[in-house]
Amino acid sequence: MDYAVWYLILAGAFGLFMAWGIGANDVANAMATSVGSKALTIKQAILVAAIFEFSGAVLAGGEVTSTIRKGIVDVGLLGDEPELLIYGMLAALLAAGTWLLIASQRGWPVSTTHSIVGAIVGFAAVGIGIEAVQWGQVGAIVSSWVVSPLVAGTIAYLIYRSVQWLILRHDDPLVRAKRYVPVYMFLAAFTITLVTILKGLKHVGLDLGTQQSYILATAIAVGIASIGGVVIRRVQPDPAAEQDQHYITVERVFGILMVVTACGMAFAHGSNDVANAIGPLAAVVSVAQSGQVGSQAAIASWILLLGGAGIVIGLATFGRHVIATVGRKITHLTPSRGFAAELAAATTIVIASGTGIPISTTHTLVGAVLGVGMARGIEAIDLRVVGQIFVSWLVTIPAGAILAIIFFFGFRTFLP
Repeated sequence: MDYAVWYLILAGAFGLFMAWGIGANDVANAMATSVGSKALTIKQAILVAAIFEFSGAVLAGGEVTSTIRKGIVDVGLLGDEPELLIYGMLAALLAAGTWLLIASQRGWPVSTTHSIVGAIVGFAAVGIGIEAVQWGQVGAIVSSWVVSPLVAGTIAYLIYRSVQWLILRHDDPLVRAKRYVPVYMFLAAFTITLVTILKGLKHVGLDLGTQQSYILATAIAVGIASIGGVVIRRVQPDPAAEQDQHYITVERVFGILMVVTACGMAFAHGSNDVANAIGPLAAVVSVAQSGQVGSQAAIASWILLLGGAGIVIGLATFGRHVIATVGRKITHLTPSRGFAAELAAATTIVIASGTGIPISTTHTLVGAVLGVGMARGIEAIDLRVVGQIFVSWLVTIPAGAILAIIFFFGFRTFLP
């Protein structure tokens, strides 16, 4: 195809920009509970994300991706005009990246999937036709606005209330922790293993089946809980120490659990959500090189590396804004509260993977943080911040669509 080199250069630049937005917003949201509860410093969170998000994106990001994310547009209608797909994917990447830049600057945790979906719907509706959009799919994605925070919030509420009832609201929290923390270790290990298998390793051809996945997750969880139980029993309470010191020790244990949970979530997130950036990029590369439109596109190694690098750079350079919102402004987080939120988010992802319920990982974690706050009473939540977040969710798809329409007509007018 003529001018293929220029298309590839633009696609690489816009794909990096979109990956940067994922890091600045989505990844920052995922690491916010660890930073907000002071289990990790911002520098440590960046290091964790750099290792696990990048590893997930590069090692398990997949060899093939759908040309159109989530199957929301019928690419068969583009067969005679492949250049329209190039213009559309360039517009979608630039539009979604621009919206993520705006949202991240204001500290709004928005869904990167919704951003790219809105952008693709925008270009498809005006560039191909309304009939090209699979509106049923779009409706299912939009429903995650309600499903994700409700499910995650309910689970987080129950988990944190159990921590309060079993451990924190007793005069001997360290003794109680020795009895019950191994149970939470089992739940965390089991859930994160399933998330890794279902969301993180499915792209590398590891298809164990439901029964095998659960057996493997159970075996790993039993092993980790057993080792953790032995370690925590060696922690001897100091009778002379203040009771507050015992609570601090318990919170440190939950801090370690939360960091381990965050690492697993980061790997799964990097492998799964990097497709929001590299899917459209791979589509442009495929069409530019072959001149034909297909339902899937091969992913070259350099595309995975670019996506992984963009995610890490985005978190390091701009992630502090969203981290501040989710980790500090919604409600005050401690390691035990942050752990409850992380475990609830992971559990929600497992439930969604097994039932097919459409969810957003961003909305899931924000909902989980709200659930933890509700366990302490409505007064523990900053409702003004929550209102701003909900408004940002509502405008994400329309904003992505409007920006994509503008960029699409610009590219169609000025690009060869």
